[in-house]
Amino acid sequence: MPPKPVSPVSRAKKSAPTAADKNQPLMDDIRLLGRILGEVIREQEGRDTYELIERIRKLSVAYRHKADAQAGKSFDKLLKSLSGEQAVSVIRAFSYFSHLANIAEDRHHVRRREIHERAGSQQAGSLAFALERLHEAGVRPAEIAKTLHHGFISPVLTAHPTEVQRKSILDAERAVAQLVEQRDELHTEREHRDNEAAIRARVTQLWQTRMLRYSKLTVADEIENALSYYQSTFLRQIPKLYAELEEALPGHDFNSFLRMGHWIGGDRDGNPNVTATTMRHALARQSEVALRHYLTELHELGAELSISARLAQVSPAMQALAERSPDRNEHRMDEPYRRALTGMYARAAATLQQLTGTEAMRHAVAPQEPYASADELLADLAVIEASLRSNHAQALIAPRLKPLMRAVRVFGFHLATLDLRQSSDQHEAVLAELLQIARIESDYSSLNEAHKRELLLKLLNDARPLRVHGAAYSERSLTELAIFEAARESLQIFGRESLRHYIISHTESVSDLLEVLLLLKEVGLLRGTLDEGSAVNDLIVSPLFETIGDLREAPAIMAEFYELPGIADMLIRSGAEQDIMLGYSDSNKDGGVFTSSWELYRAEIALVDMFEKLSKAHGITLRLFHGRGGTVGRGGGPSYQAILAQPPGTVNGQIRLTEQGEVIASKYANPEIGRRNLETLVAATLEATLLHPTKNAPKSFLEAAQTLSDASFKAYRGLVYDTPGFADYFFAATPIREIAELNIGSRPASRKATRAIEDLRAIPWGFSWGQSRVALPGWCGFGSAVLEFLGEEGSVQHQQNLSLLKRMLKGWPFFRTLLSNLDMVLAKTDLGIAERYVELVEDKRLGKRIFAAVKAEFLRTQQALSLITGEANRLAGNPALARSIEHRFPYIDPLNHLQVELMRRYRAIPADKRAEDPALERVQRGIHLSINGIAAGLRNTG
Repeated sequence: MPPKPVSPVSRAKKSAPTAADKNQPLMDDIRLLGRILGEVIREQEGRDTYELIERIRKLSVAYRHKADAQAGKSFDKLLKSLSGEQAVSVIRAFSYFSHLANIAEDRHHVRRREIHERAGSQQAGSLAFALERLHEAGVRPAEIAKTLHHGFISPVLTAHPTEVQRKSILDAERAVAQLVEQRDELHTEREHRDNEAAIRARVTQLWQTRMLRYSKLTVADEIENALSYYQSTFLRQIPKLYAELEEALPGHDFNSFLRMGHWIGGDRDGNPNVTATTMRHALARQSEVALRHYLTELHELGAELSISARLAQVSPAMQALAERSPDRNEHRMDEPYRRALTGMYARAAATLQQLTGTEAMRHAVAPQEPYASADELLADLAVIEASLRSNHAQALIAPRLKPLMRAVRVFGFHLATLDLRQSSDQHEAVLAELLQIARIESDYSSLNEAHKRELLLKLLNDARPLRVHGAAYSERSLTELAIFEAARESLQIFGRESLRHYIISHTESVSDLLEVLLLLKEVGLLRGTLDEGSAVNDLIVSPLFETIGDLREAPAIMAEFYELPGIADMLIRSGAEQDIMLGYSDSNKDGGVFTSSWELYRAEIALVDMFEKLSKAHGITLRLFHGRGGTVGRGGGPSYQAILAQPPGTVNGQIRLTEQGEVIASKYANPEIGRRNLETLVAATLEATLLHPTKNAPKSFLEAAQTLSDASFKAYRGLVYDTPGFADYFFAATPIREIAELNIGSRPASRKATRAIEDLRAIPWGFSWGQSRVALPGWCGFGSAVLEFLGEEGSVQHQQNLSLLKRMLKGWPFFRTLLSNLDMVLAKTDLGIAERYVELVEDKRLGKRIFAAVKAEFLRTQQALSLITGEANRLAGNPALARSIEHRFPYIDPLNHLQVELMRRYRAIPADKRAEDPALERVQRGIHLSINGIAAGLRNTG
């Protein structure tokens, strides 16, 4: 008889672990890594430096809790007394502790997930949880498979002006992470000693490796940084994710719906360093990474498939594949799989040479005829699979062959889709010059919108090119046209999936779209004419709507675009896909977090309504591309909740979203964490598409959101744009100036050489506020809006409106997710630390006045959030993040204090005298190191 089941209640009473029990392995890992780091510092820098670091840590904790006024004075005095050399050592110590704490947390996250899974408990965001929910809702496996078959989910890695990690550091930290993971499987004392010695070696390597670059990062460097995540995570983890789905949905097939995207090497908006040369380099390097992975796997597969034809049969197709191989080694004549794989390796090696100009690592035979496409390689692998399956060797498929086949299907010979992006004003300038030299229009830019459209449509229907043979064009025009020409060539070399999207930044009118179509036509990427119904476009022209005003105009612009004669028909012939990108960062900088979120929500609903009609009439698929950043102020926050909170009908199995900066390292540096994050995107997309978690919000909710948005916009603009001296305050009370000087990105921090907030890029804007622990873009305006909406406390209006906001929190995913993100960003804000930065403002009255206004709005937002949620303390519903903050903030705070002190020293020296000061290099390096450490500690600041 089976054993009597134990009651869950009685089990819980007997053995339920406490929170402390659950966190004990995390604390053990943090203590271990902290101890090893301390020992390395003591060995490398001496006991005095080690004790100085400990003293600073203790004083920083005392300062945070404000328990001892004398401690604060002692702390300030100590910081001022540090030499540049000492400051750098202290900053490196706390920065590395943050890095190591991240590793311990990532491991604990995976550990807890594994414990839940072993217990049969699935966590929200996992594929298993999503599939279970779908099953309970009566969604059939065939419907899930159909959604995946037609789906398109694409995280897009972008170059980031505030990315602060060097690849050398990332590689060493990956090694530490692997060693920490191994500790859970160790048993003997010797194994633990050996493991600890290996960790100490890697921590020593970290300590003796510089964190910073001494030269400015190039686009090529950014490409290599991004590609390292493919080698460590994507190439192996994405096939595992597909395998999980195939196991859960047996008998169902689906296309490769999850595909990676890139901007690095193709995004030239504001980045003059991106050219046709860098684009070609990006595509070649991507191809090389994919092909070298396949070559490694083919080699390993050859070692594993040592099957002898004397002991097992093979299919006729398999025998033919072996016979076609140039491998004539007598030792392998009875080993058809090995012979076939030797030939396939030789063909893949020839493909590598043809596409990238590089050589394979090993050659059993000389490179043979290259594969014309990834499909040809896949067909050969399918022959091997079918033969194994039909001859009692199917056990050999799953370990390596199946993942390789899925990798080839997903990554092809291109690895990832490279997006092209440029600003609309650049397209206009190039076109204006082409038209002027061709004597078609002397001053195109002066035309009104109607005349521009008329002229552009006429030219799109003219078979003749615009360029005049032998004419002299400006460098800008030649550079831009070279990109388009390189795109045409690259599509022929690397295939259709290598380049799919052309993104237009600052799309403000229909003519912005038509201008790009005309430039595509100029190089042969658009062929045929609109009026004859023969036009075909090779790239999806994707408008990017960024500011509040642009978002409001987006539906009208797209409707007018599709009303133009021949446009819809051209889209149908070109694949019937329309991507529209929505900018979170600039809309936030423009109007604040609530207004940005609300206008994005409204724009999405309006666009879906419009495209539903187009879909019914023409079958055109809308895909929204979410330009999210790391911070909440730039659309960041948990992806799972964000996708589930999308307006009804906006996901529909289709979603693209950007991944940026240190968030890429946070999500994907650890392979297991990387797979979990990718899994979350798939799970959320399935749930959002098939479970319809968001319904049309009641009219009262929508009206309240609009009222709150209007008030939030007014409060945000009033503080940021209308307060005299606010820009001066921002440039003085944050490290924006120092960030602009850091060698952390190939793109300038500002679009123009001004100090206007309008011209500043949204990424360094948000990053600077995060560094100074204000995180203003993530919360500013909300508190004023809510308190104005509620009215006088105690009044009937106050009670009714507060009740309405509580219902919105409970019943509207959009509002609930927004408040959850606010809760997170408020918890990470520390105005006690932020006030230290105010000391850097030379105009003391200005500093005090604006900081007082910032603090007042912060307190209003705290109050508003507590009123709605009923929680006085932040992160009451997110104990894991609360625990993380509790552990790491005592080690981040010293970095902020030291950053302020070093910025004070640096700025005290006139710019024209800095080259004469030999000690200044240490000060500047200390500032840059502190930026690295704070970013690593906060994890989503950029």
